[in-house]
Amino acid sequence: MKIGMVGLGRMGANMTTRLVIDGHQVVVYDRNPEAVAQEVGAGALGASSLADLAEQLSAPRAVWIMVPAGKPTDDTILELLGLLQPGDIIIDGGNSNFRDSQARCAQALAKGVDFIDAGTSGGVWGLKNGYCLMVGGNEAAVKKVEPIFLSLAPQNGYAYVGKSGAGHFSKMVHNGIEYGMLAAYGEGFEILEKSEFGYDLHQLADLWLHASVVRSWLLELAELAFRADPKLTDIQGYVDDSGEGRWTVEAAIAEGVPAPVITMSLISRFVSRQDESFSAKVIAALRNEFGGHAVHHENSVGAKA
Repeated sequence: MKIGMVGLGRMGANMTTRLVIDGHQVVVYDRNPEAVAQEVGAGALGASSLADLAEQLSAPRAVWIMVPAGKPTDDTILELLGLLQPGDIIIDGGNSNFRDSQARCAQALAKGVDFIDAGTSGGVWGLKNGYCLMVGGNEAAVKKVEPIFLSLAPQNGYAYVGKSGAGHFSKMVHNGIEYGMLAAYGEGFEILEKSEFGYDLHQLADLWLHASVVRSWLLELAELAFRADPKLTDIQGYVDDSGEGRWTVEAAIAEGVPAPVITMSLISRFVSRQDESFSAKVIAALRNEFGGHAVHHENSVGAKA
């Protein structure tokens, strides 16, 4: 089928390529003309604007957007709603907040346009392995564009999961679980690295991929990382978060669900961004006051200058 793709970053570009390979016609638009030209060279049809993209699609139109969550997504949807007609479909495959998706669905339906929230997992490996798609929205609208989902996903990697917001809510929790898994791997390998045994961390990561109960795709990626840089010397221990972990914790609080692992994995990311922890200074000072425990001073031996 024919579909528009807005946003040609790391995922949007690979998704376009996968769709073209599977025989779909994809009209692409990105603010960066070079990104558009690259996809045109791979078989897509280029558009110079959202208006041009909408004009090249035939009714009922389907447009997939892969732009950053928040205002960029809002602005893109608002402009598209001025270009599309009743019966057309917008699919948001970005990491949007599910409440935003529900509001956007209502906004689109007021114009007679269906809005689908497609939680999309697979990262930069999706081109080769396919994307896991958790799709929410009007089920009849989802069925109309199902060939797109089936081409993007591997076998059994796509499912309709419920009403508007369900796709992005499930992807949010998916990413919250990912936070906890990443934290566990990080802590485990640090314990190994600090131990007296001088482990070859790449050896252990590779070993655990064979019949171990902790084997996973994330561990496969750890093996690749340690193979390339056994001590991770070229990587700074600064970990960003893109929002889904925070939203998962907020949802857990709202639902009264204890989620200590996901919550602490999020907090640990905040800690990774501190050059100096003031809370640690307070704890050190109090330990000195009540117990006479030694305090490390700035510029002293073993302390950060």
